[in-house]
Amino acid sequence: MSYLQEIIMSNNGLEGPIPINFCHLQYLLILDLSNNNISGSLPSCFGKGNIVHVHLSKNRLKGSLATQFCKSSSLVTLDLSDNQLSGNIPNCINMLGNLSYLILKNNNLEGKIPFQLCKLQKLSLIDLSQNHLSGRIPSCLNLTTDELYNEDDRVASAISAFLPRLFKDTLSIGEPVHFTTKNMVYSYKGRLLTYMSGIDLSCNKLIGEIPYEIGHLSKIHVLNLSHNFLVGGIPSTFSNLKQIESLDLSYNNLSGKIPPELVELYFLSTFSVACNNLSGKTPARIRQFATFERSCYQGNPLLCGEPMKSCSTSPPPMIQEGPTQGREDDGFIDMGVFYVSLIVSYVMVLITIAIVLYINPYWRRAWFYYTEMCFISSYHFIVDHLSKSRSNALKNVAIL
Repeated sequence: MSYLQEIIMSNNGLEGPIPINFCHLQYLLILDLSNNNISGSLPSCFGKGNIVHVHLSKNRLKGSLATQFCKSSSLVTLDLSDNQLSGNIPNCINMLGNLSYLILKNNNLEGKIPFQLCKLQKLSLIDLSQNHLSGRIPSCLNLTTDELYNEDDRVASAISAFLPRLFKDTLSIGEPVHFTTKNMVYSYKGRLLTYMSGIDLSCNKLIGEIPYEIGHLSKIHVLNLSHNFLVGGIPSTFSNLKQIESLDLSYNNLSGKIPPELVELYFLSTFSVACNNLSGKTPARIRQFATFERSCYQGNPLLCGEPMKSCSTSPPPMIQEGPTQGREDDGFIDMGVFYVSLIVSYVMVLITIAIVLYINPYWRRAWFYYTEMCFISSYHFIVDHLSKSRSNALKNVAIL
């Protein structure tokens, strides 16, 4: 058992902590316990061996990363995603000189992204999404793709000083690395993994501007900075990302214009700048950008151009007013509206009086008494005046 090189026990429903006996396996190269129910913390002895690939994703591991892996200079893959790890990413991570795939998504990591990541010259994939990381994005981040360098050669190089010649020929590398590309999770393994390069820092609390230096990563395939608090503009250097296939900058506070040079990204198939404060005209709907729908730009009220609202470059035409319309506007009153409001008000007053009289009997009797007195007074007034008028008429006839 002391010469055991691979432990691959994923998808088995294993429970409990990682056995401390694993620390005695000095020739262990691959440890894959992903997608189980393993709990507890990471053993502190991991850094003492020559392990190359660690896959512990989709478990219930807790605690901090601390410095368990800092002495594992041969480590190529570190996948601790979908756990409950907390604390900061250790600054000693720069000691992992062969680290190529760092997958720490969906944990409770906090603090800043250490600038020591910039010292990892073989880093190809960085996935720190769905954590609580804060601060600014290091401008010195650098990725590489080993298009001419086979992963088998890399592993053999990393362990050449430790692995007996007897076992070098039996080494097999085939455990996949999961990475989100084009809004879907894909599994990359073998030679295909060596061609993949990407950064996913989405769903964190990152602030500040997007470093323009990221635009110099010309071999990168995926860049996801969505769901953060980034400000400033989209760097024009992004037009240098000639190999990029997925670019997501949505749900930030970015402002300014979308660089029109982005239409030169011929391999871009997934693009989103939704829910920012961008303004100006959208990129020309040519090449790949002709396939991007309205949802890729929505949430930017000041953005115009296809497929959003059209950009108006001239003031609206003046409407000539006729003589009649001018006279109506001079009065400041729409007579039709005035008559309607007057009738409605009159009806409302009558209805209000009727309701009050129906509810209060005292006021009802007083109202009827007042109405009766008014009627009687009017009657006598009319009768008296008619009598006087008739008398005067008779006198005038008698005189004639």
